[in-house]
Amino acid sequence: MAAPSDEEGAVGPRCHHCSTAMLDMPFLPFCAFLGTLGLLCVAMVGTWCQNWRGGFSLDGSSRTFNWHPVLMVTGLVVLYGAAALVYRIPNTWSGPKLPWKVLHGSLALGAFVLTVLGLAAVFHFHNSQGTPNMYSLHSWMGLGTVLLFSCQWAAGFGAFLLPWAPAWLRALYKPIHVFFGSTILMLSVASCMSGINEKLFFSLKNGTTEYKLLPAEAVFANTLGLLILIFGVLVVGALARPSWKRPDSDSLDSRQ
Repeated sequence: MAAPSDEEGAVGPRCHHCSTAMLDMPFLPFCAFLGTLGLLCVAMVGTWCQNWRGGFSLDGSSRTFNWHPVLMVTGLVVLYGAAALVYRIPNTWSGPKLPWKVLHGSLALGAFVLTVLGLAAVFHFHNSQGTPNMYSLHSWMGLGTVLLFSCQWAAGFGAFLLPWAPAWLRALYKPIHVFFGSTILMLSVASCMSGINEKLFFSLKNGTTEYKLLPAEAVFANTLGLLILIFGVLVVGALARPSWKRPDSDSLDSRQ
């Protein structure tokens, strides 16, 4: 049997390159779509709490609780996802890295502040109503995610923003930081989805249309949960995409 010619042997790699190019897409249009999806999630959770759950207040009633899902989705999912994608912006691939570090840390800190306020809202509601705290899987998962988030932010601040952090420590901690960044985001998504489901089970019963009959509120909230899941999966997918990763510049990083 004759050996394949160079042209024939190149067909496989050429087809693979073509298929990869077809699947590739610019980051900025993807980012615009993802930002629109994130804003839609925030708008939908606010609409759910306003139209079906009675609105918002700080009086310890169920309207105080309504701040909890809004702040958690806004901070722990959408704003945290935005912070995670800062280093995928092509403008960050050249020049000093420090301003982007500050932006990344600031967005994550803003997400953390909103998350703490969301926790304060639910604890205030439970304490005002005499409801026990921390008895459901959703609460365990949510609080665990927030604690992990706080450790992640503190460790990232110490390793990447403090000027006396040695280069070897940054190199050692960087893959750990990246791994737990994606892990925290997916835990946040899981916590939000379980919280939506738990709220529907508690709310759609006596005096309302039962959850199993799928009233309009259930359809709306379930759709919100699916959109949150899609948002989280797309962020993790963007973080894992090799062509969107910032090229390593250890020399610049170490000098900073």
